[in-house]
Amino acid sequence: MCGICGEIRWDGRSADVAAVGRMVDAMTSRGPDGSGVVAHGAVAFGHRRLSIIDLSTRGSQPMVDSDLALTLVFNGCIYNYKQLREELQAVGYRFFSTADSEVVLKAFHKWGPRCVDRFKGMFAFAVVDHDSGVVTLARDRLGIKPLYLAASPGRLRFASSVRALLDAGGVDTELDRHALHHYMSFHAVVPAPLTIYRGVRKLPPATVRVIQPDGSHTDTVYWNPAFGRDPERASWSARDWQDALLDALRTSVSLRMVADVPVGVLLSGGIDSSIVVALLAEQGQHGLATFSIGFDSAAGESGDEYVYSDLIAKTFDTDHHKIHIDSSRLLPAVPKTIAAMSEPMVSHDCVAFYLLSEEVSKSVKVVQSGQGADEILAGYSWYPPLANIAREQTTEAYAKVFFDRDHSDVLNIFAPEYAVDADVSREFVTAHQAAPGADSAVDAALRLDTQVMLVDDPVKRVDTMTMAWGLEARVPFLDHDFVELAATCPPEHKLASGGKGVLKDAARALLPSEVIDRTKGYFPVPGIRHLDGELLDMVCDALTNEAARNRGLYRSETVAALLKEPNKTRTTLDGNTLWQLGVLEMWLQSMAG
Repeated sequence: MCGICGEIRWDGRSADVAAVGRMVDAMTSRGPDGSGVVAHGAVAFGHRRLSIIDLSTRGSQPMVDSDLALTLVFNGCIYNYKQLREELQAVGYRFFSTADSEVVLKAFHKWGPRCVDRFKGMFAFAVVDHDSGVVTLARDRLGIKPLYLAASPGRLRFASSVRALLDAGGVDTELDRHALHHYMSFHAVVPAPLTIYRGVRKLPPATVRVIQPDGSHTDTVYWNPAFGRDPERASWSARDWQDALLDALRTSVSLRMVADVPVGVLLSGGIDSSIVVALLAEQGQHGLATFSIGFDSAAGESGDEYVYSDLIAKTFDTDHHKIHIDSSRLLPAVPKTIAAMSEPMVSHDCVAFYLLSEEVSKSVKVVQSGQGADEILAGYSWYPPLANIAREQTTEAYAKVFFDRDHSDVLNIFAPEYAVDADVSREFVTAHQAAPGADSAVDAALRLDTQVMLVDDPVKRVDTMTMAWGLEARVPFLDHDFVELAATCPPEHKLASGGKGVLKDAARALLPSEVIDRTKGYFPVPGIRHLDGELLDMVCDALTNEAARNRGLYRSETVAALLKEPNKTRTTLDGNTLWQLGVLEMWLQSMAG
């Protein structure tokens, strides 16, 4: 896992190598093990390296293959790279490294942009053909690896972080009103290609963009799983589904052990991370490094779930690390966490992931995580209410249980110059959920959450916070083969037992019942869930200081009312409205710094 960046020009000028260098410098945390910049006339690529596979200099990037006339920058990991390497060697390709990045480069030469169909993994990459000047950008199916874009007349820049694009200069930082509406309505999810900045876009997941030397481009969406019943599986019993999904997950966790450095597991004590540990133990992993985090209790709320993570660690004899974060470390971590975000994210989990990643990175470079299971297997509270909803009423029912607030309430938050007349969030979700390829209301909700919400909330959260400390996070529940299989599983199996029923039942032969039947937990960060004291002062300052007044993003009367009763106004899913406003303003101020 690394950081990539570059500049592509079509105005007759050479690429700005200094600007690419600034982008490289901005991503040091993503790749602390090395860096490089390579220029070919109108195109320049930059790279920060986190050495995971082929630790030698032969795996360094940008990777230039003079014989093939290609240069590559790549971020991520191709878990089946050894099999692809053998296939490519069989048809005459010769390799100078053992890196998966070289497999990407050779695969692109052999199969062109459709090489992505053969990759099992997480990735964002750029390839330039020296002879034609054509540049190809690609992003993995589930958007696990980010790729941000900033276009201006005659030029396109790309990078793994928004901060890198801003440091390169020349970015239009006017706020995008549609993105602001999504942030306040669609549970802080800003779907691709939008970002909060009008001048920054993101390549959507499962997309390949081919850019010609004149700046014109074509996009190809190469993956769009069907969320419906497969006739070949019509006779499957609940047990058949349990066995099939567990087998697919076995393969997924095994693939994600591919590395030339040790791989650990983030063990929360929930069923998702626990089953990853169980399957790795089943496959013979001994002394697996596992990591759990806990905080001081506050306001009567427990700050850890050690009882469950300890149980799993003992059951599977892992090399377990309990990381306890003293309350004194929480507040200083808030602005650092926000500054590390490529886009504003409201979940308090961000602070926990940031602090956890800081500690874990002292022991390992790679971890597996249980992220994504709830979106893939219907583990959240908003899915059961959709079980008996007519297909055509999906969005109305979904919005009631998921949206933070309706359009009129959004208008009451933003100053008029930042508001939009149309309910763009409802329109976006309606169009996505009404499209063919999802059989039921639950299927349509799961498809949206898999392809959009998952990408621009929890997945982005994990990538951003782990890479702030040079830690690679791998997510086996987002293996695309597993996701495709789960998408065809009848909703009743997923909704059983309060959600993720098919996984819970499959896990009973592997995990202690206490972990399976426990109440669903989240990263507990009680010290900052309730806004008071210094944290409230921090939010208040961000919303009332000179930068906030000059921006004039919010209605002053709305801010005043929220500050008067800072913990009263909640979102549909019990988020703190004042925190949501504060995070956005603090993030904008951190990006301007």
